[in-house]
Amino acid sequence: MSATTTASGGRGRGGRERILAAATRLFAVQGINATGMEQVAEAAPVSKRTLYAHFRTKDDLVIAHLRDLASSGATLESVLTREDIPPRERILGLFDQSAPEAAPVRGCPFIDAAAEFPDPDSAVHSYAREQKLRMVELVTALVTELGCREPAALAEQLVTLADGAASRAMVLGEADYGRHARAAAETLLAHALTA
Repeated sequence: MSATTTASGGRGRGGRERILAAATRLFAVQGINATGMEQVAEAAPVSKRTLYAHFRTKDDLVIAHLRDLASSGATLESVLTREDIPPRERILGLFDQSAPEAAPVRGCPFIDAAAEFPDPDSAVHSYAREQKLRMVELVTALVTELGCREPAALAEQLVTLADGAASRAMVLGEADYGRHARAAAETLLAHALTA
């Protein structure tokens, strides 16, 4: 038996990671607000005591979940920081996201979280806003590097396209919906690079 597995069927070390993995699965399938802490504990599997030792509140769990997604490279923003891809391709990569075959199309987890926590002063909504502002900063830096005119305005247009495409992909269940927004983004970039 490994150090992370005990006779209780998976309980033991690694509780925090199991909690986050369970929360990610449940939030993707049924949404954040529809997922109870007891469900997360059962799916992890951990005791409620262990769950609350790691995450005092559901808000703490949701923010940790969003931070985990942001650091894992599983969000739209991750393509923007890849140094191995030229700036233009990083921007266009925002529109190339697709889900694995038969996986549900979820859209942007930060938009989803902000929608489920609409109070702009809530910790979850604030964190989601920070991530969306970071996305604009990253795109602004890339279009500036490309020499585009009016980089701040162009960046806002591009991230609006990306967010809109992610939302429509989720609503329509079309993982490759971004192709439509990519065509618009290519037009915007070409226009901004014209002297």
